[in-house]
Amino acid sequence: MHSDTLLIEAINQLLPQTQCGQCGYAGCKPYATAISEQQADINQCPPGGDEGIAQLAAFLGRPSLPLNPKFGVIKPKSVARIDEETCIGCVKCIQACPVDAIVGASKLMHTVIAAECTGCELCIAPCPVDCISMHPLPQQPSLLQKQQLATLAKNRYEYRLTRFAQAEQAKQERANRQKALLAKLKLK
Repeated sequence: MHSDTLLIEAINQLLPQTQCGQCGYAGCKPYATAISEQQADINQCPPGGDEGIAQLAAFLGRPSLPLNPKFGVIKPKSVARIDEETCIGCVKCIQACPVDAIVGASKLMHTVIAAECTGCELCIAPCPVDCISMHPLPQQPSLLQKQQLATLAKNRYEYRLTRFAQAEQAKQERANRQKALLAKLKLK
């Protein structure tokens, strides 16, 4: 593995893996890449908070900084909740969730798997009936628990990306087979 790749992965491991985009990047790994290339500072991740900034600073040998308020504020770890009586089953929240923590089906009520929710809040904006709200955890996780939750979230996020890539590839293969069949039919 190339040393830049190792550095990016090491930085990525220190991030909370919420995939929320508050840092200005499309997820934790792109932010880790930007940090490694010195295109982003270490204080752009509200979910990582002061603890995360301090870990990044120590790892990279940089001074610790306060969170840049341009990217948000530090909040307690929260999870999404869906008011199941209000939910219309539009699936927009399911599509928005970067870690597949919301389950349900079209035109049926949805629910959040609280243990899988990263608290990214990406499900709130697309909901047309405002039935999603954030609720702080009754007990905030310890550093070890945060690291374990980040690893689980990272795995779920990467699996989701793989699943989407496979679906796109299958779609492209179907389209290519259809084109080949149409071309074959035109030759007859």
